[in-house]
Amino acid sequence: MPLPFVTADREDRVQAAQSVTLAEADRDLWRRPYRPGPWRVGGGALLLLLASYVLFSALVIALAGSLPSAAVCAGCGVLVIVLAVRLLRAGVWVSSHGLRQAGLLRTTTLRWAEVGVVRTVQRPVRWLGMPRTVQGQALVLYPRTRAGNGAAGSDAEERRILLTDHNADFLPRRPGFERAADVIESWAAESRS
Repeated sequence: MPLPFVTADREDRVQAAQSVTLAEADRDLWRRPYRPGPWRVGGGALLLLLASYVLFSALVIALAGSLPSAAVCAGCGVLVIVLAVRLLRAGVWVSSHGLRQAGLLRTTTLRWAEVGVVRTVQRPVRWLGMPRTVQGQALVLYPRTRAGNGAAGSDAEERRILLTDHNADFLPRRPGFERAADVIESWAAESRS
């Protein structure tokens, strides 16, 4: 049975969160200007399901009397939980301090003074982060040049792809990608002025 009041409320909260500007936001909080996509949430849920099986097997092994094996199994379960949390937190985060790109294993933070231009471009992008590429849109960050007065748009190794419309957050939600790209571009423009 559909519950229209639940979806309408959720859509209103998402739209309100995406329209937050730098002037209205709490300046010290890191925010992700979009919600995680179904592929990311599904992957995190599968990892948490796997972790529950691993932790249950650690309990069974401990009850059987092999404590060192149970400890190794419990450690693997905790590692899978940490991996699931990192997967769910991956993405682009913004605050008054700068822009943070959180990945599965590494997080990179750039101050707004280091950000030159953020723009959406048409280019081949990876499909769900796999080696296969398809034509799509990408939100690309061009860092400020060392001289400090422009963007280094010509050096391919200096530009950084922040989001694509074929990643785990936006694969089935192209309008969500466009809204998120607009919000991140506006945060970058506000921080430069």
